[in-house]
Amino acid sequence: MNAERSSPYGRSMTNPIHHHTKWPALAAAAVTVVLWASAFVSIRSAGEAYSPGALALGRLLAGSLALGCVLLIRREGLPPRAAWPGILVSGLLWFGVYMVVLNWGEQQVDAGTAAMVVNIGPILIALLGARLLGEGLGPRLVAGMAVSFAGAVVVGLSMSGEGGASTLGVLLCLLAAVGYAGGVVAQKPALAHASALQATTFGCLVGAVACLPFAGQLMAEASRAPVSATLNMVYLGVFPTALAFTTWAYALARTTAGRLGATTYAVPALVVLM
Repeated sequence: MNAERSSPYGRSMTNPIHHHTKWPALAAAAVTVVLWASAFVSIRSAGEAYSPGALALGRLLAGSLALGCVLLIRREGLPPRAAWPGILVSGLLWFGVYMVVLNWGEQQVDAGTAAMVVNIGPILIALLGARLLGEGLGPRLVAGMAVSFAGAVVVGLSMSGEGGASTLGVLLCLLAAVGYAGGVVAQKPALAHASALQATTFGCLVGAVACLPFAGQLMAEASRAPVSATLNMVYLGVFPTALAFTTWAYALARTTAGRLGATTYAVPALVVLM
C-alpha cells in the first residue's frame, strides 16, 4: 500500500489497471474498437471519391475541429512541456503517416489482407513497449496475442477476394502497422503529463499540419465528391478519430500499451459483421 506511487492525476503507478478505473478503461477500449472497425468501412466508401492524402487531411481537420471545441469547453489548455515529445511523435506517426498509408493501402489490397497485415501492429506495440517502456511481456500476454493473431488471420482469409492483393498494398499496410505501433508507444509516456483529451487533440493537430500538402487535392476533390463520401470523411473525423482516439488514450493511461494493443484483434471480426 505505502509502496504505491501516484501520477499527477492520482492514478496508481503500481497496477496496470487500478481497481476503481478498470471497468471505465475497458468500456473506453470497447468504444475504440467498435469505432475503429467502422473506420475500415467508411474508408472504403470515402476512398472512392477521395485520394489517400486528401481523405486523411479531411478526416484530421474534422477531428481537430471537434476536439478543439471540446477542449475549449473543458478549458484544459495546452499540454505540459514534458508531454510534447510524445505528442509530436504520435501525431506524425499515428495521425499522419498511419492514416495516409492506410487509406492508400486499402485502395490496393482487399479487406482481408489489410486486416491481417495491420494486425501486426499489436505485436509491435508489445515488443516496443517491453523494450522502450519497460512493460512486462509475460507468457499469458504472449499466448493470448498469438491466439488472437491467429484468429485475425482466419478472419482475414475469409474476407480475402481473389487477386485483391498487391505487393505495394501489403507494404503500405505494413507501414501503417509500424506507424500505429510507434504512435501508441510514443503516446504512452505523454499521458503521464497530459490528459487523454489534450494528447488526442494536439496529436490530431500535428497530424493535420503534416498533411497540409494535400490541401489542394482535398479542395479539388471535395468540389466534385458525392455527399455520401464527404459525410463518410466527416464521420471518420468525428467518431473513429476524435471520439475513439480519446477513449483509446483514456484507456492507455490506465494500462500497458501491449495489453491495450491486443484488444484491437477484435477489429477484423467486427469489420466482417459491419
